[in-house]
This record gives sequence, structure tokens and C-alpha cells, in this order.
Amino acid sequence: MKARSPAASPTARNGCFRVLGVDPASAGPTGYGIIESDGRRCRMLHYGALKVAPKRQKECLGAVLQDVHALLCRLMDEFSPDALAVESVFTALNMRTALRLAEVRGVVLLAAAQRGVAVHSYSPREVKASVTGYGQADKKQMQLMVRALLQMTETPEPADAADALAVALCHLQGQQARQRFGLPDMSASSKLQAQPRAARAPVPRGGATHNMRRAS
Repeated sequence: MKARSPAASPTARNGCFRVLGVDPASAGPTGYGIIESDGRRCRMLHYGALKVAPKRQKECLGAVLQDVHALLCRLMDEFSPDALAVESVFTALNMRTALRLAEVRGVVLLAAAQRGVAVHSYSPREVKASVTGYGQADKKQMQLMVRALLQMTETPEPADAADALAVALCHLQGQQARQRFGLPDMSASSKLQAQPRAARAPVPRGGATHNMRRAS
């Protein structure tokens, strides 16, 4: 099924800051959402969720990783985001689920690196607190707040897509606060550069829904 985008044709950037939010999933749909802000108001550009068909997953062990990578590359090529915000791995998950989620998240980081887009990571609690003011908000509260903050005419569905929009909003709000107070922009890549050389791991040498999109 197709993901939702505004009915209007794409507009010029006009100095707007654009963020691609991603809610990676180990088994269910991976949510994605793109928003932009001119410093006064935010608006949604595109959102949806990628669900890889069980049949394809059985036929190809890396189907989910392949399709998530292809989707994100396509979105970055089409919308040229200034930053990518992704939800971090939830530490309370069991080991098997955490490892599968980390694989998907690794593909997200790879796609961003290949397109030269800075990555910012936020915990689920950070996202909920930023968007709703409450770190234990449920999915329905998140959907309603995302709809209100982005002035959407309908509640974003599925919840995975709303979560991705929330991650993007979390980063955008933090970015605006950093600019207001003159704080440094600490993306995942800039944090690595800020570490002492001795603290860095050696680099090995060698050889690299309504809004539900279903991969066949």
C-alpha cells in the first residue's frame, strides 16, 4: 500500500530544515517519516511503514535489511534530508530481539553514511518526553500529539509511522534549542570525531497503512 504524502506538489526548500525519522523494527513494520520546519512551524512531507512479506523473508534471509536499505536510500535521494533521526535499541528487550533490531538499525546507519547524512539517535523515553512531555506515553497519545504538532488532518497510521514522525520531531525540537542557545550539534558522526584517537576502535583494512508499504 502506498505511503502518505501531502497532496500539493513538492515545494522549494526556502531555508527549511528537513529531518527523516526512522523507527526500526526487528519483526514488524519499520516506520519512516519526513518533516521540515522554517523555524516557526513544522509540517509533514511524507510518512509510512515498510512491512516485508513473510514469503519474501523465508526466501531471503536478509530481505528485511535489503528492503529497509533500499527504501531509505530512495527517500534520501528524493527528499534530501538535512539529518536522519533514529530510535536507539531499547535495552529492556531480550537479547535475540535486541540483536535483530540492531541489525536493522545498522542498515539505517549504513544508508545514511552512504548518502552523507548526519545521524542522531534518541531513546524511546527521550522521544516520548520531547513530543508528549511524558516519558511513558502510550502509542495512542503519541499519535495524537504528532497529529497536533504537525497540524495533520488525520491521525498518522500505523503507529510505527507515527513513531517515526515523533523521532523526527524530537530531533527537530532539539536542533532548534541548540541553535537558540548556541550549543554544538552532536550527531553520531561528530561524537566519534570528538573522541580521543586512543579511544577510537581501529579501522580494519580491506575491501563496505493506510500508510503501509509492503514488499513483495
